[in-house]
Amino acid sequence: MTDATSHRPTLGRIRLGVQLFMFVLTVWGASVVGHYAADKISDALPALSCAYDMENGGYCVLIPLQHQMHHRVGHALISAQQVGLKILLPLAMTLLSFLVFFFILGKAFCAWVCPLGTLQELIQRVGRRFGLPLHALNKTGTHRVRPVKWLILLGLVLALPLLTGLGVTPHEFGNPYCDVCPARIATTLLSGNTEQLSINAASPLSFAIGALGNTLFGFVAVSALAIRQPFCRMCPMLALNGAFRHLSLTRLVKRPHDRCTQCGICTQACPMDIHEIQSQSGRAAFHEDCTLCGRCAEYCPDDDVIALKFGPWRLFRSSRAYYKRRVKGESPQGDVKPLKRLPRPAPERP
Repeated sequence: MTDATSHRPTLGRIRLGVQLFMFVLTVWGASVVGHYAADKISDALPALSCAYDMENGGYCVLIPLQHQMHHRVGHALISAQQVGLKILLPLAMTLLSFLVFFFILGKAFCAWVCPLGTLQELIQRVGRRFGLPLHALNKTGTHRVRPVKWLILLGLVLALPLLTGLGVTPHEFGNPYCDVCPARIATTLLSGNTEQLSINAASPLSFAIGALGNTLFGFVAVSALAIRQPFCRMCPMLALNGAFRHLSLTRLVKRPHDRCTQCGICTQACPMDIHEIQSQSGRAAFHEDCTLCGRCAEYCPDDDVIALKFGPWRLFRSSRAYYKRRVKGESPQGDVKPLKRLPRPAPERP
């Protein structure tokens, strides 16, 4: 007798469905709702939906945040006039619209909505299918990479645009993060626009920034075959989302369990190589690098240890039965088990 639960979709498959839907919306959404409506949907998504993609259905908060720092904050500080209107109000509105989105889904925007995150996962699946080795980061490597996202947020998204607005740095640094963001090239290519691949040679600095952006895109496209979510680890949106993670209704919770220190399967399943999920519990287990993909809860072999919650409600929780069903199709590291082939029928004798 077939177990009815074996036909239920896994959390991973549900997330993949949401990712693919949001991928279409954030890359080609304007083709459905129209360019005018797409421009009005949002300019503050907590995910890397590129503003350079003319076909998308709304773009991320980093581009208006850079523009506010460049055109509003920097210029307003120089003029020193109407401080409230030119500095505080535009900046507050940009951050407020971001927080409204973030309050509902929080860091789940990274794992369920961001088109660049989805693209990296799809490339990773290709690498696993071809048997490429998986290069997971150990604790030392993870700790070395983590500060990069904060440096990019503070330097490229905030400091350089502000200094450009003040007239300290060249005009080319008006929105430096978007000039090197791999989402700019990835999503525009998917919409049939090759313009962003070209490098502006108007000045040596423009050429250097363009070359760096193309190099970073190439690095992400290739390294995603063997490294899970290579760019997510250094993404300034992850840092911004991480700073506000405890303000969101959607969060990860974990209760203490005596088997956790010997198990470690949750860390193996985590695409961000978060080792704290194994050793910590409570608020400490919801690390700033967590994208709320839910894989740690999917692959936890014990009941009710790890859960995804929305306010007081549990959206998903770990269970022994779910774990046994999940590992039959995919390992915690992402290796997909081959489909069983039916035996060929014996040829009929004449």
